[in-house]
Amino acid sequence: MNKSDEEILQLFRNKSTQSQAFGLLLKKYQERLYWQIRKIVISHDDTDDVLQNTCVKIWKGLGNFHSKSQLFTWMYRISTNEALSFLKDKQRKSFGSGNGELEELLLASLESDPYFDGDHAQLELQKAIVQLPEKQRLVFNMKYFDEMKYDEISGILQTSVGALKASYHHAVKKIESMLKLNEV
Repeated sequence: MNKSDEEILQLFRNKSTQSQAFGLLLKKYQERLYWQIRKIVISHDDTDDVLQNTCVKIWKGLGNFHSKSQLFTWMYRISTNEALSFLKDKQRKSFGSGNGELEELLLASLESDPYFDGDHAQLELQKAIVQLPEKQRLVFNMKYFDEMKYDEISGILQTSVGALKASYHHAVKKIESMLKLNEV
């Protein structure tokens, strides 16, 4: 039986059913969180690490969740922030002072990922997405792949709907341009 987010939160508030509630929460949202993180960090192995950290943060923060936003929006924001922090750490470790290009790391991860099973067109699309600025990449993935509404994205990224629409528009134009350049 699927429980509502509110029912899961009520179970979590009771010490004797906290573990059960967290298990229900993971069962309900873990796959969506995995794919959100995967679109940001690209690598399956890195995604697993970030998802673990995300789950720990959700567990620690769930008791303080006050329903000011939807539960999934809150969890999505945590997963997004964890993924972005992971990339910044990875960039700093790979390039020292942070002068290196994150794009290089993501492209290398994409090209060497044994779990990527897309065709040539999908690979080219992913390469174009990886080259977008961070905000445009996030907005494009959430809007295009996750089919999220701008209001939902606004809650996650904590930015205006107008700015999101502009970011998405610019991302689409850049992706189209990059794909045209790569046509054979």
